[in-house]
Amino acid sequence: MLFINTRPTERASALTQHLSLAGFEVVDLPLLALRPMELSEQLQLQFQQLFDVQVIVVVSPTAVEIGLKYLTQSAIQLSQLAHVQWVAVGKTTAAALADHGIQALIPEVETSEGMLHLPIFSQRDDLEKVAFWRGEGGRQFMMQQCLAQQIKVLNFVLYQRYCPEASFDQFIDLLRIAKAKYPHFWMCVSSEASWKHWLILCKQQKSFLEQGHYLVLGERLYQILRADQKSNDLQLNVSLLENLGVNTVLQTIQRLQRSL
Repeated sequence: MLFINTRPTERASALTQHLSLAGFEVVDLPLLALRPMELSEQLQLQFQQLFDVQVIVVVSPTAVEIGLKYLTQSAIQLSQLAHVQWVAVGKTTAAALADHGIQALIPEVETSEGMLHLPIFSQRDDLEKVAFWRGEGGRQFMMQQCLAQQIKVLNFVLYQRYCPEASFDQFIDLLRIAKAKYPHFWMCVSSEASWKHWLILCKQQKSFLEQGHYLVLGERLYQILRADQKSNDLQLNVSLLENLGVNTVLQTIQRLQRSL
């Protein structure tokens, strides 16, 4: 069985090792790479406004690393933000925060929708201002929902996301492997940006695109794939994924295989 691991290089190894031990041939093909934004004057001014926020939502370990680095460079101590409730998108991000002594809330489903179901968003009436530490283009849905609830949003764009140039050459190698040995493949889709990059890579390879079974993180992203399927006249196998844990990914694949 073939699994295409599209996670960023620094986050791919655990899943690759776990699935390889389970008998998969795993091809690492990162669809996202991350580049820090410059600590501009505008960004420094945003850091000074953190004293007024009640919640900081951190979307990734990269956001933790860059955000805390720029916090220090803005002459702000963590002790000055003791009033803030931190929210991590998932367990990996929460662990990165914990390494710095920060305890964060974690949603059951590691998506924007999952975070919105946390009591601090769904039940707290006095929530007035929330900061987002994120990458360019990420978590738009959650910010829009906060604004719709009359919650002020402080939007920290800490890094850019792009498709690595090397992935285009790696995609050619992947096609050769897949066409020689595998009629189908498995792949996780964890963000809209990575999915759009995958569509770009597969632009001239519709039949290969349709050979994939896509495990999609969250209902909103699932609906995006369904919409792209309809608008591009594609035949896709798409299933919901609860989280990106290595055991969850393997168990989901095994469960779906039994039903095929």
